[in-house]
Amino acid sequence: MNANRHETSGPSRTQQITLRGPAELADALPFMLGFHPTDSVVLVALHGERGRFGGRVRLGIPSSPREWASTADHLAECLVEGGARAGARPDGIVVFLCQDPAPGETGRRVMERLRPFAQRLRTACGALDIPVYEALCISDGLYFSYCCPDARCCPPDGTPLALSGTTVMAATAAYAGVRVRGSLRDMEARLKPAGGPGEEEQRTALDAAAASIVPRLLEDPEGRERTEVRERTLDLARGILRRFANPDTPKIPKLRKDPKDPKVPAVPAVPTGVTGMTGVTIPGRPVTDTAEGATTDAADDALITSDEAAALVLGLQDRVTRDRAAEWMEGWEGTAALRLWRVLARRCVTPYQEYAAAPLALVGWTAWSTGDEPTARVALGLALDADPEYVFAQLLHQACNEGLDPESLRSCLRSERDSRTTSEQPSPASSRRVRTRASHRRGTLPTLGRAGRQTGARDRRAAAGVRPGGPATDRPGGGSPQHGGQRGTRSGR
Repeated sequence: MNANRHETSGPSRTQQITLRGPAELADALPFMLGFHPTDSVVLVALHGERGRFGGRVRLGIPSSPREWASTADHLAECLVEGGARAGARPDGIVVFLCQDPAPGETGRRVMERLRPFAQRLRTACGALDIPVYEALCISDGLYFSYCCPDARCCPPDGTPLALSGTTVMAATAAYAGVRVRGSLRDMEARLKPAGGPGEEEQRTALDAAAASIVPRLLEDPEGRERTEVRERTLDLARGILRRFANPDTPKIPKLRKDPKDPKVPAVPAVPTGVTGMTGVTIPGRPVTDTAEGATTDAADDALITSDEAAALVLGLQDRVTRDRAAEWMEGWEGTAALRLWRVLARRCVTPYQEYAAAPLALVGWTAWSTGDEPTARVALGLALDADPEYVFAQLLHQACNEGLDPESLRSCLRSERDSRTTSEQPSPASSRRVRTRASHRRGTLPTLGRAGRQTGARDRRAAAGVRPGGPATDRPGGGSPQHGGQRGTRSGR
């Protein structure tokens, strides 16, 4: 079986790596996905007589065996139909089942427990006239073959996986600049609340921000309060991006209070007329890309207070604000924004998990835009776990999985920002009234709106990009109601 790696130089633009046997297949899996899958079922398409790798699908292994049959049918159909749409129906499939043993369980026991699932996957692929050439179970540092009956190469007690970095696949991947980002579990942990003593403080800050910000988004018929919240949210985000780009500066810069509502957290002062981050020079640091992970997540968390995080999380529930925040997508802006969105996703503590859909979708978009597709897929999957109907995440997840080029969306966002910046610049011959109207134009992603006619109060909410939620509910595990009854109020998608 061959894994093609496209080179940009050399006499041949395509080099082939031949994988011989189950051991090298198991070793290649993390390099195909960009991470070590945990608790996952992965199907990889093969094409041609030599078994060239093609598309792949991954899903968490259902905990209930009752779901295995429907999951197997769904995965097989997705892989085959996806290949057919791309003009290359698979000629074969390789199946991987990856799961760590439970306490007191062995790798072989995991393999035997998942054997019916592996058989159901083979049957589902066979029903589509596509053979499964190999089905492997990877558990506890061992691999087991469901297809090879030869105990000499695939003993029933399993075969140890190759040491990391010692195989031809690892060497070739390193030469090509392909890196494995750890396990899927580790990647997801960076995007979820970790708990700890600061969780209650963050929950209190979210309650206060919801009581202050949500009414201004929903109950403002003229839209002035809504516009102020949007601008304050973006100003705060800009200030924190600068803080991330130059962490040596003071943590809390000069603040500008809101005279109308002292409850709303103060935001860093931003020079008048700054509408975007392009061209902004950070004192003492060149405007260049920085390597992801230059600072730890703990250091990033320390750069943002609970009140600031709460104001940003609530502000990003507004669709227009979120779409404008998506414009920080490349260069040093993209690097700093990716760190910021990760922090905000980790601050969505119980019972605000659903609010993580917005920052998680921004993590996915920024990672995809900056070339980190594995992180993008993981983040967008978590965004849809938080809110399965979040359209922004749905569109990005589909585009990323179909291998589309993010440059088309980047171009759209650049055009929106340039158009907005041009419209906001005052003209000497224009009247003050015209300048005021122009200064409030805001661009949005045109493909993210919902179809349908709305009237009355719903028109006002639609203009704000905010979707009202249900009545106030008690906090899980607590005996007191939410502040202001704002829990559950969400933005438009």
